Amino acid sequence: MLRSVIISGPPAIGKTTIAKGLGDKFNLKYLSGGDVLKEMAKDQGFQTDRDDFWDTEDGMHFLNIRKGNPEFDKEVDEKLKKIFLTEDVIITSYTLPWLVKDGIKIWLAGSHENSAKRMTTRDDISIQDALEIVKKRYDENKTLYHKLYGFNFGEDLSVFNTIIATDNLGPDQVLEQAKNAVKNYYDSQTITKS
Repeated sequence: MLRSVIISGPPAIGKTTIAKGLGDKFNLKYLSGGDVLKEMAKDQGFQTDRDDFWDTEDGMHFLNIRKGNPEFDKEVDEKLKKIFLTEDVIITSYTLPWLVKDGIKIWLAGSHENSAKRMTTRDDISIQDALEIVKKRYDENKTLYHKLYGFNFGEDLSVFNTIIATDNLGPDQVLEQAKNAVKNYYDSQTITKS
């Protein structure tokens, strides 16, 4: 039985925190689609060591390069699909939920404002700068993924098993809901197989 989980949602919504928490709870290896893409950026000569690379000028520059060369994203997605289908993993990815059929897919919903608040704490930047970065990353990714794959990132959520509204919840509450979603999914799969 495939035990893989995908966490998706807008930028700075808390995907990594929730994915790592689920990985610990269910003994799943954690993998970030962004980290695989950062490796490719590093191969292109970018300094990607910072956790907030995607929010930097270099990260935005690489985003512009990606828009001109969809092969970066397609290669990452092919790697993630292969791992997702052959290993028990938890992956954070913007695109994978629309590209695979199996496993459990969780969308973390939330406003740009709350994502920006998280970013100010994480990256020590102003709320105005964070909001600008969040909106730009969301809009650029949405455009890129629609062009590459034809889906509407953040709008077409029909592929998700669970949607968690994060705006009025702390990380522990979001994680608890995500744990319950994964447990319920596994339980239903076990019943179906028996």
